[in-house]
Amino acid sequence: MIRAHELTKRYGGRTVVQDLSFTVRPGTVTGFLGPNGAGKSTTMRMLLGLDAPTRGRATIGGRAYADHPAPLTEVGALLEARSVHPGRTAFNHLTALALTHGIPRTRVTEVLATAGLTGVAHRRVKGFSLGMGQRLGIAAALLGDPATVILDEPVNGLDPDGVLWIRTLLKSLAAEGRTVLVSSHLMSEMALTADHLIVIGRGRLLADTTVADLVRDRGEASVKVVTPRAGELHALLAARPGVEPAAESADTLQVRGADAPYIGRVAADHAIPLHELTPQTASLEQAFMDLTHEAAEYNGAAA
Repeated sequence: MIRAHELTKRYGGRTVVQDLSFTVRPGTVTGFLGPNGAGKSTTMRMLLGLDAPTRGRATIGGRAYADHPAPLTEVGALLEARSVHPGRTAFNHLTALALTHGIPRTRVTEVLATAGLTGVAHRRVKGFSLGMGQRLGIAAALLGDPATVILDEPVNGLDPDGVLWIRTLLKSLAAEGRTVLVSSHLMSEMALTADHLIVIGRGRLLADTTVADLVRDRGEASVKVVTPRAGELHALLAARPGVEPAAESADTLQVRGADAPYIGRVAADHAIPLHELTPQTASLEQAFMDLTHEAAEYNGAAA
């Protein structure tokens, strides 16, 4: 279990993380989300003892990361995949890590196979693609068979097969009862992978909730309506307070504030034919953007 208690980090006069508290529980994949500059990387570095908090405390498995006698066997982490000597082979890099933590050499072969790197195990890392580097970083995180796994943008540089592999791996680690914390900017992937979400903005906690609850509370569902009399139906629906029909084309409406049965009844009462009536649920991306809009460091103007 990961616990952050009132974590605060200041660099000079700039506060990057402010009174941040949350718990990451075992048996679930927890997504760690936030816009650029939100303080995610700084928070993960504090969890791993790489940055000392100005105030507050972070523990993993009940103790600070530095207090674990063999950290790699307790906590596996990927923060920067390219932090590997380019002249080493993947096999030698993992072997060096294993020897410093009392991990059997046989484990090196196992994690190389898990990461799909067996065929390139004896190639120098400087020749690796970004995706191969990511796989090596994940192999290193899994080397000690840790109870806690912390990954920062693990799908960066991976092809679709690699993204699917990461998704399956994270779910299997959580199913084994491990604590899994993963950051990502890919909302569509988090929607498929994460069970729980911790969302921060400008260093502060914005949400600590499930994916379903965030989408329900923040997302805005709509109904797609296709009819040859879209203009007439638009006027009828707009007459009801709270209903917001928007024309997508000459025969298509997106309606918010009313469900499909209501729209169907209005159309039937006025003999308006419907060619399509499709409820559309809100996406995690929409909910995330709504939640973090005010906390975003950069908000570009629409073209």
